Amino acid sequence: MRMPRRGLVIQARTRWLLVGLALLFSLVLLMYLLECAPQTDGNGSLPGVVGETMGKEYYQALLQEQEEHYQNRATSLKRQIAQLKQELQEMSDKLKSLQEKKSPKVNGMNYQGTKEQTSNDLLEFLHSQIDKAEVSVGAKLPSEYGVIPFESFTSMKVFQLEMGLTRHPEEKPVRKDKRDELVEVIEAGLEVINNPDEEDGQDEDDGVGDRQLYSANDFIEGYYRTERDKGTQYELFYKKMDGMEYRHVTLFRPFGPLMKVKSETVDISRSIINVIVPLAGRTEAFAQFMQNFRDVCIHQDKRVHLTVVYFGQDGLSEVKSILESVARETDFHNYTLVSLNEEFNRGRGLDMGARAWEKGEVLMFFCDVDVYFTAEFLNSCRLNAEPGKKVFYPVVFSLYNPAIVYANQDIPPPVEQQLVHKKDSGFWRDFGFGMTCQYRTDFLTVGGFDLEVKGWGGEDVHLYRKYLHGELMVVRTPVPGLFHLWHEKHCADELTPEQYRMCIQSKAMNEASHSHLGMLVFREEIEAHLRKQAYRTNSEAAG
Repeated sequence: MRMPRRGLVIQARTRWLLVGLALLFSLVLLMYLLECAPQTDGNGSLPGVVGETMGKEYYQALLQEQEEHYQNRATSLKRQIAQLKQELQEMSDKLKSLQEKKSPKVNGMNYQGTKEQTSNDLLEFLHSQIDKAEVSVGAKLPSEYGVIPFESFTSMKVFQLEMGLTRHPEEKPVRKDKRDELVEVIEAGLEVINNPDEEDGQDEDDGVGDRQLYSANDFIEGYYRTERDKGTQYELFYKKMDGMEYRHVTLFRPFGPLMKVKSETVDISRSIINVIVPLAGRTEAFAQFMQNFRDVCIHQDKRVHLTVVYFGQDGLSEVKSILESVARETDFHNYTLVSLNEEFNRGRGLDMGARAWEKGEVLMFFCDVDVYFTAEFLNSCRLNAEPGKKVFYPVVFSLYNPAIVYANQDIPPPVEQQLVHKKDSGFWRDFGFGMTCQYRTDFLTVGGFDLEVKGWGGEDVHLYRKYLHGELMVVRTPVPGLFHLWHEKHCADELTPEQYRMCIQSKAMNEASHSHLGMLVFREEIEAHLRKQAYRTNSEAAG
């Protein structure tokens, strides 16, 4: 049976009356104890409390202290509860707002399910990874070592900076996951090109029959780099065998599936490169440089202007004669010779070469007389520099001293046969920033070179840092078509301590590989061992 409501009320009042009587009895008992507590002498004290008597005053003080402690504790708990309620309300409001934005309402009710919300949240996160990464715009960096360099690859090989003692500067991808990754990326780029979206800039009226379809054989080269907390960026270039248009696809893997950033057509057919070479003396090296220039720029590329900035008078007539001879034999007249009667200064020479151009905007390649480049590199130069957006700082493959590399041969092979990417033949010159492709307006906008730097080295790093501190993207990657030929270095006494250290460092690294230098260091030990071996062999034969 259910108890009547009146009975419940009487029972509750009885319970409260009993509680009140118990509290009253406890209070009377406490007062009795306080009144009847035995008197203590003046020296009496509680254990551990010096000089505090166990009288009525002590218990009253103790009760007051405990009451204040619990009041403070209660106040603190109330304040924390209020803060938690406020935060809970704010989070509830934010969640409600997000749900209202993401979930369309049908007849006033949310219709989109939790599964679709999770998918949208994931897509939003992946896009935020692209926005954080240095994909579309450059990032301001503190020093030249802050750049994350790209590694370049073709359909068969990878050209890498990080070698250690086991990897090679050029190698086929050995690990299956790396091979599969590059194949997937190339295929994904083809999918983007052959099935373009509206945002890719191609007309919707163009049917598949009117559009050129690309295959894996049309892949030319690619670059990739990984930002450890964001993802991997891929820059891919495709070109038909008989065409001059390149297709450029940028992909980004934000530690998840590949996401297309952009797809565009890059026309480099009218892109002129002004190759600027500062020079003082070294006419034999210049003659060799012009032979490579003739083969690559005049006979193959045909879209190059040459600017030579010569310092001093000694050797100037020979340089003029070499240029005039090439002009007569090839009918090439797109060159400028700037003569400066002053001490050699690389930054000053490149600056004068850039300012000598009077035909508006142009892509410049800052080069040295000891550099060998291919026609493919010139196209890489065009594809990776963009006015107002990015500059190209390729990493050169520097060749070792051929007298050491080919010591087992009577004479070193021709230069063209030395151009191989092997550990014992050379190294990626990742500490050098002198070879660069950039547009004239960008160079002038950042203020060009620091002309106060005298002699060897330093001017290229200053310019490189200017770009790092600005808004332009710096593309840094090893390229297979750019070589620095070995030549003997002389570190002048007039150099500053920092320049002299850099010069000696460069000289040491240019000489030979680790293993070859080791063989030179231990030559006497090796020869002694060989003599002992020969003596032992002869002794055994005689016995």
